[in-house]
Amino acid sequence: MAKKDAPPRWDRRMQQRLARGEAAALGECYDRFASLVHGLAHRVLGDEEAADGITREVFVHVWENPESYDPKQGPLRSWVAMLTHRLAVQRLRATETAALAQGGQGTPEDLERRVRQASIAARADFIVTSMPVPLRAALEQAYFQRRDYRQTAADLDIEEEEARRRLRLGLQLLSTAHETGPSGVPPEPEEAW
Repeated sequence: MAKKDAPPRWDRRMQQRLARGEAAALGECYDRFASLVHGLAHRVLGDEEAADGITREVFVHVWENPESYDPKQGPLRSWVAMLTHRLAVQRLRATETAALAQGGQGTPEDLERRVRQASIAARADFIVTSMPVPLRAALEQAYFQRRDYRQTAADLDIEEEEARRRLRLGLQLLSTAHETGPSGVPPEPEEAW
């Protein structure tokens, strides 16, 4: 978004349609974001059933509280991801705290460390899936194929300098996965996405 006061048209229309109670809008929103929501929830919780539950909770919240999304604050995708992250972390904390209370292994510090690690991993997944395809393709070549920038340039049929630029930018975006806000929650995604 070039300006904070000019949200993408689709996001604005979707929020309006949800506010009017259009069931078809919820279906479109689900089709667009369900895999993102489920993937992030699964990454935080490490449990398929729990991720299914979070996915349901997220879309119930979207349906019942469409006014809580403000298109001027950023993309709907980012808001849905943030909501997913928050609910998944709450569920992880509740589950792990209950396990500790029942004599489970670990300490509250271990719990916070697990929550932080799960949050970073989920944010990194979101960053990778949200970054532009050329950046993601370069990172995939470098990481999964173990290619250097010269090999990546040849594989993608681009200049070596462009391969280096893409890798550098992709890694810079990924490095933000470790950043947290004042509450320990990762910050909202930046405009670069």
